[in-house]
Amino acid sequence: MNYDLFNGDADGICALLQLRLAQPRESTLVTGVKRDINLLAKIEAAAGDQVVVLDVSMDKNKEALQRSLEAGAQVFYVDHHFPGDIPEHPNLTSIINESPEVCTAALVNGHLGGDFADWAVTGAFGDNLAQTARALARDLPLSEAELGLLQELGTYINYNGYGPAIEDLHFDPQDLYLALYEAREPLAFVSDSEDFTRLRAGYREDMARAADLLPLHCNDSSAVFILPDQPWARRVSGVYSNDLASDNPDRAHAVLTEKANGNYLVSVRAPMTNKHGAADLCRQFPTGGGRAGAAGINDLPSDTLEAFVAAFQQAYA
Repeated sequence: MNYDLFNGDADGICALLQLRLAQPRESTLVTGVKRDINLLAKIEAAAGDQVVVLDVSMDKNKEALQRSLEAGAQVFYVDHHFPGDIPEHPNLTSIINESPEVCTAALVNGHLGGDFADWAVTGAFGDNLAQTARALARDLPLSEAELGLLQELGTYINYNGYGPAIEDLHFDPQDLYLALYEAREPLAFVSDSEDFTRLRAGYREDMARAADLLPLHCNDSSAVFILPDQPWARRVSGVYSNDLASDNPDRAHAVLTEKANGNYLVSVRAPMTNKHGAADLCRQFPTGGGRAGAAGINDLPSDTLEAFVAAFQQAYA
């Protein structure tokens, strides 16, 4: 049996699009909202199974990965998050790179020799790696306007992945992947699909609401914003963080979204000009993790809000 496990954000989706356009095969798709990363625990792999895992932390999937390997499954793992200790096993092939300028879509692009680089560009834009995206696009016959459309698409795919439940999203990430795969090329999806129009309208409406927010804390080096417990806020939590980072590249940002249980979902972005410390900060708190430039906490207890803000300010003083 074949399994394709992938993060439901732009990077995970665009990574898998490249692989399956280059190497088509029937498979069971396993994904979810962006923060749903314990994907290997959702399958029972057996001897001879082929398992692909894209854009989810190996460290957060270690036990389930070990079970799949010991069961005899062949695992191909590509990611750019903190991996912890990578298992040494003959059934595991991994491409792991934690560089803050790298994303999984870019790693898959390198693995395939650039055969579907337009999707890698889209994924990199979605992961807020504009310089990486432009570097990947350098040899593609794209106008500046077309490159702008790929940036839009990547941003909207990424936006669609945020939220604690599929019900908050405009599209189930699996359905969105299938629609993008059917289009074959990102610009074809932009020009021909009503789904793109729906994503664009939803993004613009939600971001207009976020533009009215005032910060809980703000100085030259860091800023903290709190979003309400509402579907629009849960959808924009990550892309709003990216926009803040792009608009204020020398400043670190934390965007906290109130949850129904009274706790907070946290997105942290290090300064664009000095991408460091985000993952180290978030890993100080239970359910935290990520990368040096962008990280998060899935469930920050409300009684640790002051401690988090203090640690955030100290990390980026």
